[in-house]
Amino acid sequence: MHITPDSKVGALLEYYPELEEVLMAMSPSFKKLRNPVLRRTVAKVATLRQVAKIGNIPLSNMINDLRKAVGHASDYSIDSDDSISEPMPTWFDRDKVTTSFDARPVIEAGRNPMGEFFKILDEADDSGIVELITPFVPAPLIEIARGKNYLVWTEQIADDKFQTYFHRDLAEEGN
Repeated sequence: MHITPDSKVGALLEYYPELEEVLMAMSPSFKKLRNPVLRRTVAKVATLRQVAKIGNIPLSNMINDLRKAVGHASDYSIDSDDSISEPMPTWFDRDKVTTSFDARPVIEAGRNPMGEFFKILDEADDSGIVELITPFVPAPLIEIARGKNYLVWTEQIADDKFQTYFHRDLAEEGN
């Protein structure tokens, strides 16, 4: 199995179980992969590109460290910046946050908050902004939301606190 930015974490760990410890050593947020619920759900869909953002690790470093651990050539490089830092978008207005969901207690209890969050998102006012609070960048969830015509922006508040904002892209739906 080739280790690429688009490799799914779950498949990677099934093929190379020895990489679990390597991943855990890269970032404290990866220790959550030991949670059986997150392992069965998030790890199945999360790519290394997404996980690098979650752990705030340069993607090329992650790929090369994993490749080296299994005896593959570690010559991967990437020119683009995969950091989570993005400027505040023009659509964002803190006063328009109508709903906030803190997923940290759900995650700490060993459950996946994705279903609960999407129910909240689906029920939210289309003109408002929904805030999601997590201990890491919820990269797979962000991709799903973007596929459902949501504009998304994440800001890091602390090492283990990320606030991600979702706003329905009504202009895109009109097309």
